[in-house]
Amino acid sequence: MNEHEPASVLPTTRRRLLVGGVAAAVTLGLPSAANATDPPPAPRSARRPNSTLHHERRSMSTFTTKDDTQIYYKDWGSGPVVSFSHGWPLSADAWEAQMFHLASNGFRCIAHDRRGHGRSSQPWGGNDMDTYADDLNELFSALDLKGVTMIGHSTGGGEVARYIGRHGTKRVARAVLMGAVPPIMLKTAANPGGLPIEVFDGFRKAYLADRSQFFLEIASGPFFGFNRPEAKVSQGMIQSWWLQGMMTGHKNAYDCIKAFSETDFTEDLKKFDVPTLIIHGDDDQIVPIGASALLSAKLVRNSVLKVYPGGSHSLGDTDRDKLNADLLAFARS
Repeated sequence: MNEHEPASVLPTTRRRLLVGGVAAAVTLGLPSAANATDPPPAPRSARRPNSTLHHERRSMSTFTTKDDTQIYYKDWGSGPVVSFSHGWPLSADAWEAQMFHLASNGFRCIAHDRRGHGRSSQPWGGNDMDTYADDLNELFSALDLKGVTMIGHSTGGGEVARYIGRHGTKRVARAVLMGAVPPIMLKTAANPGGLPIEVFDGFRKAYLADRSQFFLEIASGPFFGFNRPEAKVSQGMIQSWWLQGMMTGHKNAYDCIKAFSETDFTEDLKKFDVPTLIIHGDDDQIVPIGASALLSAKLVRNSVLKVYPGGSHSLGDTDRDKLNADLLAFARS
């Protein structure tokens, strides 16, 4: 069990952060670009992916959903398919180390920017788990993917769970939930170990007050565990996280706080019928292990729980080599 406090209370330190060529002193405190206008719609036929010939697949592409939202995705390598669903407020870039490793070892790796995130368009609506899962289903259908190993981190773990809950496993061979938000983050009568709504109200308040600073504070502290006394701080990781966060649509990222914190995935997890690996750090300050992975492991039949001692919320960065090896072994199983 993780006994650390949630990321709402952090020690104060000073660090120097170079962002966009400007040196700025950043005061770290409470826990976690510009809204570009969507490009003019192109003809739908021009934006549908061509999946008929493998050699015609581009390394980066887009497709258009039924509600005319343009979704960006990366498609690397060849072989059995592994999909990656990223956390809030990030993008497919958060998975590049894992995608590179698996694609270099004989897998086709696909990761999309969730609607409103990264290079995808920023619709006003649809910022909820049902729509996220449906977008992913449309991508799988457009590329005619089968036998997929689905991997989801944090909010992306919720996306994987809701995908299986809504669309089943006819295209899925395996699933991985890493630092994932299921079954539900919010404290309720049925989930007394969850986080109180005041924590997420505080996220929303800090986000609206100064989302750029809020993102810096999350990345500089609890997300990577950089607020721990012996942590080796990487300014590069902080800057990358901040940049990805600032690429989100303002309303999309705001709405997603509700989506990742209040959605109940209990019934979705009960529908898992494929081999499932649940990975979590026991020092995860964003999604505490006691109210997430330990409960999910009881709900998903025949799942395997792997706990990383001292592991942060961002195991793909702070425990990269170990995670890469575990994901490769599982994808090969």
